[in-house]
Amino acid sequence: MEATTLEAKAPAKAWGVVFAGMSVNLCLGILYAWSVWKARLVGDEARPPGSPMSGLDAGWTYLTDAQATSAYAACGMIFALAMIPGGRIQDRLGPRFGATLGGLLLAAGCVLAGLMKSYLGLLVGFGLLGGMGMGFGYAAATPAAVKWFGPHRRGLVAGIVVGGYGAAAIYIAPLAGALISRYGLSGSFIGLGVLFAAVVVVASRFLVFPPPGYVPPGPAVAAMTSSAPAPDPVADATAGEMLRTWRFYALVFLFIGSAQSGLLVIANAAPLLNKTAGTLAFFAANGWLLASYGGLVNAAGRVGTGSYSDQIGRANAYLLNGAVSAACLFAMPWIIASGSVPLLFLAVGVAYWQYGGSLALMPAFTADFFGARNLGFNYGFVFLGWGIAFFVPQAAGAIKDATGSLDAAFILSGALLSAACVLSLLLRRPAPRPEAG
Repeated sequence: MEATTLEAKAPAKAWGVVFAGMSVNLCLGILYAWSVWKARLVGDEARPPGSPMSGLDAGWTYLTDAQATSAYAACGMIFALAMIPGGRIQDRLGPRFGATLGGLLLAAGCVLAGLMKSYLGLLVGFGLLGGMGMGFGYAAATPAAVKWFGPHRRGLVAGIVVGGYGAAAIYIAPLAGALISRYGLSGSFIGLGVLFAAVVVVASRFLVFPPPGYVPPGPAVAAMTSSAPAPDPVADATAGEMLRTWRFYALVFLFIGSAQSGLLVIANAAPLLNKTAGTLAFFAANGWLLASYGGLVNAAGRVGTGSYSDQIGRANAYLLNGAVSAACLFAMPWIIASGSVPLLFLAVGVAYWQYGGSLALMPAFTADFFGARNLGFNYGFVFLGWGIAFFVPQAAGAIKDATGSLDAAFILSGALLSAACVLSLLLRRPAPRPEAG
């Protein structure tokens, strides 16, 4: 008998949750445009760190590279830590509450940073409150969407939801640049904070869990008189059970390896373009271009990698992305020295694609290995790898202050990513087990 292909489709409400989660992340992703503020904050020989700013930025003082990176790094680390209680909140109180709380905390942090006009204000406002807001909001968006879909769509769905976080830089970078030029640093932080509060509160209304008894649609199957059953999903593991497995620690290291390389580039995108472009006035005046371009590739990498990881496997997708990106990291010192803007855009694009792809792979990895029921809380622990990864861009700031160059930081980053690629060769999905009832 000839087979016909049948596939159960997810309800429209499921896709509504996906795009609501993406909308929330479009606001939380302000972190990826940080290089625009950093380019304005870091002093130079003419305006040394510690000297006061003037004009629209009166009240602010110039910072060292390490100081300007600290708020970015603190935000990322707090973000990662907040993912654990944020995951518990969304598992128990629902994604609406977590996303709304996250959006309001981020907005308050931006407004506070703008009002304080200081290094401390950046650390407390953007770093502490902003990081908490990102953690609570991000923890609510992806697990809520993934629960509506089966394993054969997890990569794509996670990629779309977190794609919003990556795509945020596409519009936030030029918008922040325009706001800084017209209203100064404080105006840019306050204006964006108000915007984010409004958008997240509205989008979070559409974040809901599937109803009790809901069964995610399965993959296409051949309709035949006798067909083989689909593989059973893995059992849902508690956080305690997950923490006792070597695969959990492997996932954390994979997250560190992939994230640190992307975060290093993200933190320095605008300054990198200024340095590489040299005397090209257009690029020197529009350093936000590289950040926006990176945001586009970052988002595309999440959706693209998530999609092909459903076909070739998470570990294979990680290895493919990571190997190419590591090669670009090792080549970055030469690219910067060459002054080639096209090569810089190529290398940065690869770094952003790999980094974005990892943010789609890791929640899908976690659900594949430990089940979807406790994904919010479990993924919060895996996400600690992303927070730990911030030590590389933070160290890079100190390296640049000491040597005047990021060359050593790029070599360090490439080596760590290469080690993670080797580990990915050992990481395969465990044998299927019956899912907990």
